[in-house]
Amino acid sequence: MKEKELQIRNIFPDEANIPELFRMKDPVVQREYLVNGEMRRWTGEMQEVVSPVYVKSPSGLSENVLGAYPLVGEKEGLEALEAAVAAYNSGRGLWPSLSLHERIASVETFVSEMVQVKEEILRLLMWEIGKSYEGGLKEFDRTVECIRNTFGAVERLDRSSSQFIVEESIIGKIRRAPLGVVLCMGPYNYPLNETLATLIPALIMGNTSVVKPPKLGVLLYSPLLKAFRKAFPAGVVNIIYGDGKRLVPPILRSGKIDVLAFIGSGRVAEIVKSYHPRPQRLRAVLGLEAKNPAIVLPDADIDAAVKECVRGSLSFNGQRCTALKILFVHSGIAKEFVERFADEVSSLRCGMPWEKDVFITPLPDADRIRYLGELMKDAEKCGARIVNKSGGCTNITFFYPALLYPVDSRMRIYHEEQFGPLVPVVPFDDIEAPVRYCIESSYGQQASIFGRDIAALGKLVDVLVNQVCRVNINSICQRGPDVFPFAGRKDSSEGTLSVSDALEAFSIRTIVATKDVNGNREIITGIVREGSSSFLSERKS
Repeated sequence: MKEKELQIRNIFPDEANIPELFRMKDPVVQREYLVNGEMRRWTGEMQEVVSPVYVKSPSGLSENVLGAYPLVGEKEGLEALEAAVAAYNSGRGLWPSLSLHERIASVETFVSEMVQVKEEILRLLMWEIGKSYEGGLKEFDRTVECIRNTFGAVERLDRSSSQFIVEESIIGKIRRAPLGVVLCMGPYNYPLNETLATLIPALIMGNTSVVKPPKLGVLLYSPLLKAFRKAFPAGVVNIIYGDGKRLVPPILRSGKIDVLAFIGSGRVAEIVKSYHPRPQRLRAVLGLEAKNPAIVLPDADIDAAVKECVRGSLSFNGQRCTALKILFVHSGIAKEFVERFADEVSSLRCGMPWEKDVFITPLPDADRIRYLGELMKDAEKCGARIVNKSGGCTNITFFYPALLYPVDSRMRIYHEEQFGPLVPVVPFDDIEAPVRYCIESSYGQQASIFGRDIAALGKLVDVLVNQVCRVNINSICQRGPDVFPFAGRKDSSEGTLSVSDALEAFSIRTIVATKDVNGNREIITGIVREGSSSFLSERKS
């Protein structure tokens, strides 16, 4: 048996070899959920949570049960909705009426509480979705940093709108106001960061919320429930667990959701939006699929391009919307590129999430292993081959990366988002081929281009900026820094996220205006002086 295949066969650990620091001590049986400031206990049906990390025992590999969470029903879902509606109270509730600084103080309390359970969250990320400890640490720290950057962004936004404007004899004050009740649903690959990246800006702007955690990566919310309860007034944050097909339709059909914040598949987003009886009134902030291409030009630095493309396509097993999911490589360097890529993949560390510098870990979604196998077989049937040794070898939940070459438009992998460690390489002679791909693609999030010819790069940039929302030169696709806008064209997203854009996505510009005449000027001055309107009052730091 080949060395790599032997390693894959023995990828899962003996229980005795799991470091004490990273062991799951006891199952996390989450029987409580948060509604209207109350930790409500659920006595009904529960969903068992199993880990993608199997453990060796004398009888062989055994599935590791991590815990369980409630499968609440329609009644409980609607109770959570009504709590959020009451807390907002048509904009007259306590939370939307608080000053910006009072709301920021609540979020600061939440962050402080969240930091207290950091290690517990990191452990759950490892065991439930197979994220490496180092990857989870980056996700956690980046989330905290993003929240703190949001404080600065919202204060700058408030400062810029603190002055009255006089135009054409009209005095006006323009500020941002909340939208209402937000339904927030994050993804399983970044269940902490992507969820809070929408929830926290929504809360800071004065909205209330119903949060449904993803079906995977759900147990990390167990240690966060008390933090949410402590930090926010009753009804501002309501967290319910369960089957989305059962919970979400009645919540949307009520017509009481004002904003849908969803990160996941476009197919699901379209279905969810259709439930709302007045879709024209529903603001949607969506992060959806992407099929981000890399275009490697003939003069590219091959070593640098290979390293970036390996990282871009395989970080967290390729389970990132920003991953490079198809590589177009000029035919003049394609052979050398794929050989070096295969060598680079062979050097990646495969193993368990707690291992230092681990790159490839088990996949949390069992169906994904089957799907990747189907894409791989289809590509081979149409003439592609697996370039790297042991590519596509599996062991229950573990899938060793496979590099497919040459790939063309007859193959499913050319068109479908694989969302896993399967890397298609398409050779090209005419630059029009990858350009046409970008133009005809249903997706338009990002692209990466690799090369050194300034004229060629410049022309390609000008074409691609009208197809995608971010063009990366000699670097991978990514979301950060969080001060940069994160968006997509076509079917890849709706709305824009960043520390500043998210604040605007969850609010609306509202104006108070009057004719600039003496009587009106005195009234406005009096309102500001007396502080009788928080909207009109001067900003207080």
